Amino acid sequence: MRQLEVGDKLYNVRQDGFGDFARYSFSEVMKLTRTLAILKNGVRLYNQPRPSYIIADVGYCVSRKKGIHWHLVSLKAIRNAQIENEKIDAHDWFEAKEFTLQEKQHIYKEFRRLEESS
Repeated sequence: MRQLEVGDKLYNVRQDGFGDFARYSFSEVMKLTRTLAILKNGVRLYNQPRPSYIIADVGYCVSRKKGIHWHLVSLKAIRNAQIENEKIDAHDWFEAKEFTLQEKQHIYKEFRRLEESS
């Protein structure tokens, strides 16, 4: 476990309840003080690594909100964020789209065709 350095890239995952999507935020360490690391997005982290266990083994607590941790970016985190963003995009598109009867019939036929082929 190491302290943060200027240029380190971090991420945070937020979720509003169990039914919500995981929403990823990414930022970079821009400035260090004696005890804090200040991110590009203005978030201030205690520059002392702590065991986290929820998302990753090590996390850095948000100043005055010790229950919120940021973690060093990994390829796995980037891929998970991409997958979640695709889910959010698909959900939002279906929520905003009003389908015509013809579109509904077409979607129905495609689903039926997929069910029959599997």
